[in-house]
Amino acid sequence: MNVISEPLAPKTVRMPRSVTILGSTGSVGCNTVELIENNPGDYVVEALTANRNVHLLVEQSLRLKPNTAVVADPDCYQALKQALAGTGIEAAAGPDALIEAAARPADWVMASIVGAAGLKPTLTAVRRGATIGLANKECLVSAGDMFMNEVVTHGATLLPVDSEHSAIFQVFDFDNADRVHRIILTASGGPFRESSLEQMAKMTPEQAVAHPNWDMGAKISVDSATMMNKGLELIEAFHLFPVSGDQIEILVHPQSVIHSMVDYVDGSVLAQLGTPDMRTPIAYALAWPKRMAAHAPRLDLEKIATLTFEAPDMERFPALRLARQALNTGAAAPTVMNAANEVAVRHFLDKNIGFLDIVRIVEETLIAAPGGRLDNLDDVSDADTNARRIAEDLVLRLPKDY
Repeated sequence: MNVISEPLAPKTVRMPRSVTILGSTGSVGCNTVELIENNPGDYVVEALTANRNVHLLVEQSLRLKPNTAVVADPDCYQALKQALAGTGIEAAAGPDALIEAAARPADWVMASIVGAAGLKPTLTAVRRGATIGLANKECLVSAGDMFMNEVVTHGATLLPVDSEHSAIFQVFDFDNADRVHRIILTASGGPFRESSLEQMAKMTPEQAVAHPNWDMGAKISVDSATMMNKGLELIEAFHLFPVSGDQIEILVHPQSVIHSMVDYVDGSVLAQLGTPDMRTPIAYALAWPKRMAAHAPRLDLEKIATLTFEAPDMERFPALRLARQALNTGAAAPTVMNAANEVAVRHFLDKNIGFLDIVRIVEETLIAAPGGRLDNLDDVSDADTNARRIAEDLVLRLPKDY
């Protein structure tokens, strides 16, 4: 089930538009802050949240003057409170404070908290009927059916911010969805696109986060290197658009100029193009249903000259196979996959496991974790917690030969 299977009727847009940014110190959050600052008078900020980066959160708060600033880590509360003393900006900390920030009356909410930690705050914003710029893949991967049901029930508006899903959203004919033959998700292939399995086995976190085209956070960059990010996007697209899983294909496009395509039954293929700059899809969601200047580099096709495409290598990037398998299995499988991946990526970044161990741990967790229906948020939480426990145990049992 998806919320944008019918043409979206824009809500009345009040200007200035009030905005909350969940995850303002991450890559997407920082780009959102920049766009707001470049359009003075069009936006007022209700709340900003961060995980632990108090210094940057304070800097953003002093510039944007939100009503409240929240840090997820309670240990950072005193530092935040002292830095904002006398500003009139309320300081808060902890998971409950994140949820309270999402509940504040902002018209538009950027959901850019990385990982499953973003699910509860984003659902809170959904349940008050807000317009959500969704940059958190895990909301739809971990709790897709339930999340989309909540969107419909509460009349929220969901705008995809991932460059691929934003591209599809911009060229998808919702009035004639039955005329869509397939969706083509493009992928850069990541930094190891041409590396052998033997070479990838020796890759370091520093090499994995060095994406050739995009400037992203560490976790998302590692997901790009394993191509798990494209697997997550496959599941996300299934929930966002009225197509079957078999109608979603993945194509490697190293230049990252065509951000995704929609192939129609008459042979027409509509694509959205642009430079690989997240300010473009963020700006599209932030200003929707209008458009705003994003100051991203302009696309110069004459300079680029050549666009190339290739099928993904399923042997070297088995995460794609696991993601499609999880989508087909349904129920708790995508939740388990996502949780195990978060655990494995964290241990890789901490240099506790090797690069190829990431997907190995995910696959073994999928085998070991019990299935089951997800009827509510507690079910999602239980499946997530159990998968993390299994994945952590697998990490401990891995031979340290990398």
